[in-house]
Amino acid sequence: MKSEPSREPLFLRHLRLGWGSLLLFLTLGLVLEGLHGFKVGAYLDLSNHTRRLMWTLAHAHGTLLGLVHLGFAATLAALGPSKAVHLRAAAGLLTSGGILIPAGFFLGGIWIHSGDPGLGILLLPVGAVCLFASILITALRCR
Repeated sequence: MKSEPSREPLFLRHLRLGWGSLLLFLTLGLVLEGLHGFKVGAYLDLSNHTRRLMWTLAHAHGTLLGLVHLGFAATLAALGPSKAVHLRAAAGLLTSGGILIPAGFFLGGIWIHSGDPGLGILLLPVGAVCLFASILITALRCR
């Protein structure tokens, strides 16, 4: 008897990562709305424009990547366990990109240097390459 795709560890990992990312980054969005609503200067002052942009981008990208994880989990379920095993590398790269991209934006917004993001932003290109590779592998394996 075949095991159900929903019982596969890779499927479950991306399901958890997707819903966990959505919860985390939608909560961040609520916090950012609160900072805006209470007119917190550390967030709204003109000198903190870069921080506001970086944190907004962290929220938006983190939320979107949570949805990508859910889409990847659905892809794994649709392919079934025999074909999904070929997507292990893509799964790891997607996980890396899903962490590095929003972390790069968020950390880049903590310490601002003369209007430029902090060194945390250097995580972003690494995460972007991981995400690109993950999507390329997945697209090629779904042919």
